[in-house]
Amino acid sequence: MPTPAGNMLGSYLRDRRTRLDPATFGFTGGRRRTPGLRREEVAQRANISPTWYTWLEQGRGGAPSAEVLNRIAEGLMLTEPEREHLFMIGLGHLPEVHFKPTEGVTPRLQRVLDAFEISPAIVKNALWDVVAWNRAAAALLTDYSKLPPAERNILRLIFSNARVRAAQEDWYAMARFVVGAFRADAVRTGAAAEIGQFVEDMSAQSPEFREMWLANDVHAYGEGMKRLHHPELGVLDMEFSAFAVDGRPDLGMIVYNPMAEDAERIRGYIGSRALSE
Repeated sequence: MPTPAGNMLGSYLRDRRTRLDPATFGFTGGRRRTPGLRREEVAQRANISPTWYTWLEQGRGGAPSAEVLNRIAEGLMLTEPEREHLFMIGLGHLPEVHFKPTEGVTPRLQRVLDAFEISPAIVKNALWDVVAWNRAAAALLTDYSKLPPAERNILRLIFSNARVRAAQEDWYAMARFVVGAFRADAVRTGAAAEIGQFVEDMSAQSPEFREMWLANDVHAYGEGMKRLHHPELGVLDMEFSAFAVDGRPDLGMIVYNPMAEDAERIRGYIGSRALSE
């Protein structure tokens, strides 16, 4: 007897299948009693047995493998949200994440960053390259626009940039925490293989990074406090929060919110910088 989960999976597969135009995939000729692709046509596109695919729509045969669901997702030309939904109803979890290098962010996401007038906000990828930032981040953290893209990396700045290092209240504790958070983030976003060369390069450049990496610490970079020694504004205390970017598991946004007593100083400083640009 089909299980409720099987019925849900089967219903979803049938719905996606019947929405597709057979001619788009080269399936022409023959009289069709129902719209969309036939079951055997989906099976052909997914390179699986027509009998097995039929069983899936009927809620029989047990849970499919991740590989089978990926093939079906490709065969049905599912979008990424649709593919994630397929995995949730088919296996009860999201598909494995695969890292994709990031060039930048959408204009809409950039406008979200820019809406934070006095709160530094950045977007980083799984390798912790900073791929987007706002005016406040440039004023209070680092002006990434003045750095070559290869140097816009949070770990490279922490371990090799004297100005960034001097701005930290407790550099060693902060650096060790960041290395542990980076380790967890790289695995979570499917970039474990890609970090090999990066870690090797960093370890060769910085004995301190090598020591911290070999410690195998893992930290969650969710929220906390940061004390920054700004060269012109002095000591700034800021709360930070990290956010996932929906639909982009390779990206994470970090927003630093200054304490109320520093707000006007920061606003004036950012404004004066804007006038001089």
